[in-house]
Order: sequence, then structure tokens, then C-alpha cells
Amino acid sequence: MRIDPLYILPNLFTGASIYIGILAVSYAFVGRFELACWLVLLCLIFDGLDGRVARLTGTTSKFGVEFDSLADVVAFGVAPAMILFFYVGFHYGKFGIVVAGLYVVFGAIRLARFNVTTSSNEPNVFIGLPIPSAAVFVVSWLLFEMKFGKQYPQYSEEILLALIVASLLVAFLMVSNIRYPSFKKMNLEKFSFGKIIVLLMLILAILFIYPVFTIVTLITFYVCFGLLRAIYFLFARRARD
Repeated sequence: MRIDPLYILPNLFTGASIYIGILAVSYAFVGRFELACWLVLLCLIFDGLDGRVARLTGTTSKFGVEFDSLADVVAFGVAPAMILFFYVGFHYGKFGIVVAGLYVVFGAIRLARFNVTTSSNEPNVFIGLPIPSAAVFVVSWLLFEMKFGKQYPQYSEEILLALIVASLLVAFLMVSNIRYPSFKKMNLEKFSFGKIIVLLMLILAILFIYPVFTIVTLITFYVCFGLLRAIYFLFARRARD
């Protein structure tokens, strides 16, 4: 049976995401934590490319969907968990092991639930925090601590403990029923092309000047947005009752 070479392209990006995730774990093991964190962020690019390339070339397949989920478990589940454990988790003994383990298991459950509950169409909202967002939260805060800890070492221990607890929280958010906005179906027609370009240039400029601070701010806002939105609707529902 002849195989269309175009089918290889999106799966190549997926395979690259797995490979870079393993590289991140390897660099974390030898103590190169900053590089390991940036490699996890690099996986985001390949994760975004594989699906879009598949749709553009008409090469979407069930194999590609399953392969992508397995890649996400490695790149956004195992890799951030191992970086977190090697950097700080081992200081807390069994608690550090539990946090890393639950993060991976809950991330895998999140992906499995997404696969069985989502139709072929892209969702308007995500039920539970997406595992790539959880990974960005963990590694970006690790990068922030690496920079902040050098300037204010007296606060390093408190930040690390807070990071472990926050990582456990995002693990539970992945398997929660809290809704998070999906930008895959964002309607850009109501925005002018010029305004979109200006906004993108401003974001890129800020990212260039303050990359870690910008990523930490954006991902923390995203994580807190879903949580605060759920709390608001909970109290609003009780007020109506």
C-alpha cells in the first residue's frame, strides 16, 4: 500500500515534540534546568504545528490524534514533572514524588478524557486546564525562580515551596470540570488586520525585553481566570437559589 508522504509531515512534528521532551528530562538530570525549561516551551511550537499542518494538508488521522496525545504526555507531562522533581521536588522527599507523580497521572487522565469527550470539531472551551498550559505554568515559574532566586536568595525556599504546592494545584485543575477558554476558534473578523498586527508586535516586543516575566504573567492570568470564573458562577448560582 502506498503511503502519502504528506501524512509523514504532521507526525514528524509530533515525534520532534517527544524527542525534545526527552532532551528536557536529560538536561534536567545533569543540572541544566534553564535549558530544560526552554525546551519544554519549544515543544509548544511543534505541538501547535502538527495539528495545523495536518488540517491544512488534509492528512488528519486517528493515528495522528493518538500519537499527539502520547507526545503530550511526554512533553507536557513527564518532562515538566521531572524538571520540577530534579530542581526542587527531591528536597521534600515523598511529598515531592507524589506531586510529580500526580501531575503526570492527572495529565494523562486529562488527555484521555479530552479524546473521548471531544468531537472532530475544535472545542470552544476546555473542560479542565489543558496539559500544555499546566506545563507552561510549571516551567515558566521555575524559570522565574531561577532568575529571582539569584537576586533574592533569602526568599528562595518560600518560592520553591509555593511552586510545589501550585504545581499540585494545577494537577488537580487538569482533572477538574472548570472551563477554560479555547483560542482555537477565536473570531478575528471583528478586529481589523492593522490592530491585530499592532497588538502582536507589542506582545513580541515585551516578550523580547521581558520573556520570562511576560510568560509567567500571561499563563498565571489564564490559570487564575478559569478558577475565579468558576468561583464567581458558583456564588452567583447560590445567590439565585
